[in-house]
Amino acid sequence: MIYGHRVNATKSVVWIASFLCSGNALAQSVDQSVDKEPAAVVELGGAPGWNLKDGVLSFGPTVAIEVTPIEDWLELEMGLTATFGHHSTEWSTDLLFKKPWTISEKVEFMFGFGPEWIHSREYGITTNSVGGEAVLDFMFWPSAKHRFGWYLEPNYDYNFGRGHEQSIGISGGLLIAIP
Repeated sequence: MIYGHRVNATKSVVWIASFLCSGNALAQSVDQSVDKEPAAVVELGGAPGWNLKDGVLSFGPTVAIEVTPIEDWLELEMGLTATFGHHSTEWSTDLLFKKPWTISEKVEFMFGFGPEWIHSREYGITTNSVGGEAVLDFMFWPSAKHRFGWYLEPNYDYNFGRGHEQSIGISGGLLIAIP
């Protein structure tokens, strides 16, 4: 009978200790969620570009989503850009691998590169090709909470398709964090 009480007392002590520790863990997880990175960041903006081969200017909308699989080491960005120039339309989809650096609570810098698929129509001729892209990404957040911000992203594109076109551009616009 006495042995049975010891077991019940042991169970009670374990239960109380678990309850107290879980409360502390819950408080820690709430505090950490304040500083937690967003699950993803959406980029909405415009993208002017200049073809280095023939000097043609183009402009169009761009949208991208960015996730961070390895904090402070790797960010992945998948984007879609439509650009329109004189007698031409181009749709490009890219997957960029970026290395982030936090400059301050409100400023981030990233260098990245990756492949892109390019679908273009110029003077009635449609082509599909693969290319490569390198970017510098500057993100500016008005508050340390990183809910909304803006970005500038200078880029260089090399098209491996016929003509081996090269272009430079800069996209910029709004950042929207997804918690």
